[in-house]
Amino acid sequence: MIGYVTIGSNDFEKAKAYYDALLGELGGKRSFNNDHMQGYAGGGGAMLMVCTPNDGKPATFGNGTMLALTAPDRATVDKVHAKALSLGSKDEGAPGERGNGFYGAYFRDPDGNKLCVFKMG
Repeated sequence: MIGYVTIGSNDFEKAKAYYDALLGELGGKRSFNNDHMQGYAGGGGAMLMVCTPNDGKPATFGNGTMLALTAPDRATVDKVHAKALSLGSKDEGAPGERGNGFYGAYFRDPDGNKLCVFKMG
């Protein structure tokens, strides 16, 4: 149902390097791109797009807005969370069981966008 999701950046080159390393842990690779947008594709049909805003204003993140990335297993959740922190992410919740079979970890990218990596079951 979702084709792609965009998240904004105020340092496009830094964001691309961050997401190259982070999404590489989940099998994500660069796909669609132009002068202000870089897309990443993985195993599913949806893409994650990192971009500088078209209107030229600073990128901001929203309260309550979060992007969740699926992982194939709990070990990958742990690995991706550790990778995010090694890339300068702010920890928003260490890997752990959150109830009902949801195992997740939370962090913010260098632009402040909140992400979760999780495994159900």
